[in-house]
Amino acid sequence: MSAVLQERRERVFLILAGTFLAAMTLLNVIGITRFIHIGPMALAVGVLPYPLTFLCTDLICELYGKARANFLVSVGLGLNFLILLVLFLGGAIPAVAPEQMPPWQVLQLAEPVALPNGDIVEGSVEFYQLIYATTSGAVFASMLAYITAQYCDVQLFHFWKRVTKGKYLWVRNNFSTLMSQMVDSVMVITVTFGAAFLRGDIAFKAMLVLIGSNYLFKATVALLDTGPFYLAVHYLRRYLHLGPSEYAIPNDTERTPSTATA
Repeated sequence: MSAVLQERRERVFLILAGTFLAAMTLLNVIGITRFIHIGPMALAVGVLPYPLTFLCTDLICELYGKARANFLVSVGLGLNFLILLVLFLGGAIPAVAPEQMPPWQVLQLAEPVALPNGDIVEGSVEFYQLIYATTSGAVFASMLAYITAQYCDVQLFHFWKRVTKGKYLWVRNNFSTLMSQMVDSVMVITVTFGAAFLRGDIAFKAMLVLIGSNYLFKATVALLDTGPFYLAVHYLRRYLHLGPSEYAIPNDTERTPSTATA
């Protein structure tokens, strides 16, 4: 393999990996800080970029193989831990003196507010405390859902690829993503709001609405990205000089059965 071609393949992987990690980080940073309506769906704003993670892992599975996809998922898990560590340190390190605080650092509340972590705050509260309360639990929940759903997506993608003998690209793309996103939607909502549900702060019906809306959005995006996925695979295989049975890894050490995609 020429040095130019190898660099081209690594650059494409870097773009896909960067998009994956950026979408995952956005999910954790903005998380449940705001809920929005898209048609009949009630969604946490952090869910908006998340379907990109499944598209990226499917493309990496198809072009680079299972090992590269699992490696990227593991890197993402490490970044989740880093986010939690930074959130913890931000809350543990003492704040500056009140007279040195910028005016927006402390908010005045008109009435007591129940935070997602179970704390009840009243009077004044640091803006960071609100951010920490709405993101730390969501990050922990997304970590559990992330590690389960993303590894599930990689395994299912290659399972369907073996079952179909490398044919029917749409089968492994859609079936792996739809099944893994169901796992993700159920886990992230139940872990994030489980404590609030047990305290009686959120109704079971509301939990079901959140799970249903979460999955409906992800499933809709997954089905809509079938066309772009086909185009991306077709273009990238030509751009990376790959045959239908090749992976874009150094020395082509990992291959799939020599069958064409359909």
